Amino acid sequence: MSDKVIISCALTGVLTDPKHFPVPVTPAEMAREAKAAFDQGAAIMHVHFRQQEPGKGHLPSWEPAVAVDIMAAIRAACPGVILNQSTGFRGPDYEPPLACLRAVRPEIAACNAGTLNYLKIKSDGSWAWPPGIFDNAPPKVHDFLKVMAETDTQPEFECFDTGIVRSVEMYVRNGMYGGTPKYNFVMGVASGQPADGELLPILKRLIMKDSPWQVTAIGRAEIWKLHRRAAELGGHLRSGLEDTFYLPDGRQAASNGPLIEALATIAHETGRSVATPAEARAMMGLR
Repeated sequence: MSDKVIISCALTGVLTDPKHFPVPVTPAEMAREAKAAFDQGAAIMHVHFRQQEPGKGHLPSWEPAVAVDIMAAIRAACPGVILNQSTGFRGPDYEPPLACLRAVRPEIAACNAGTLNYLKIKSDGSWAWPPGIFDNAPPKVHDFLKVMAETDTQPEFECFDTGIVRSVEMYVRNGMYGGTPKYNFVMGVASGQPADGELLPILKRLIMKDSPWQVTAIGRAEIWKLHRRAAELGGHLRSGLEDTFYLPDGRQAASNGPLIEALATIAHETGRSVATPAEARAMMGLR
């Protein structure tokens, strides 16, 4: 186990309304929030793009010009930071995120490694939103991996369930990806794997030998115990306003900075130090 832990910050989410939660939208806001996380130890920024028109900041944008402006603002605010582009996109016409990859050429990008029924239920048994499918069939995964190879971007394999974790090795054995896969265990989505630290030893056994892994923990109070277990077992850490709005003491976070500060504290308490961007690049074999 490396004594260095790489911390990622997920700055903003997919559809969270900035009228209700303090999520950044504009390039200036994204840069400000990235700097707050960077100053607390985040070496990597996981970035979603939002529409910039007034009143539309709760909606995703796949305009390459918007993507370039946001990434440039983050780079200027955080010298040396590593950028990780979100690519989640539903439906058969997924050229827009591929166009953003080609425009930004990030060092890392999410590669959603399998399909998930995307469900959530309310206390009265009704659906929190219309039941849907986050579709990531193997041909789609292959297309994303081909563009990531073209842009010299390292894929981060997003795994929402154990079967998706197991699929990643099949992509390698099939020749779809030729490197050592980097796994991201997404835990806490209501219809995916739960935010339960007891699952981590099982998930670790399912990954390819010598593969680094991290946890994306989605939820409230329960996620902090999971972060600690991930740090104890040698995983890397991620948090941010995409994943949670709540600090370990239950207070609502007004910024990404305190969430990353809490992760760094957990790392130190488990005997690990926080990797700088340069150290993270070396550990991950990034360009």
